[in-house]
Amino acid sequence: MLNASHAIQAYKTASRYRSQRDQEADVFRHAITALKGARNAGPIQQIRALADNRRLWMMVSDLLRDPGNALPDPLKASILSVGLTVQREMDQESPDFDFLISINENIAAGLAGQP
Repeated sequence: MLNASHAIQAYKTASRYRSQRDQEADVFRHAITALKGARNAGPIQQIRALADNRRLWMMVSDLLRDPGNALPDPLKASILSVGLTVQREMDQESPDFDFLISINENIAAGLAGQP
């Protein structure tokens, strides 16, 4: 029988064979799935998906502002600008879920090296 510690170990083992960018893309894909499910759902599911997406983008912003981040400054500034736009959209009374999904899909595709 598989228990939680076996699942954690399996994840750690699998993660070693995937790039950090692929793992980061998966985080965006997870948020995309939640946003798609919440798009036409009730308010509780929408609030949860938006809260998760907000945490994701707050983490992205924090990582981009880290002095140890090696990305080129113009790229960091562009991603931060996108993040601010996403945050503003999520602050709307009726956020545009299709817009948020589209932004996350583009970021995930970029991380995965897809056009």
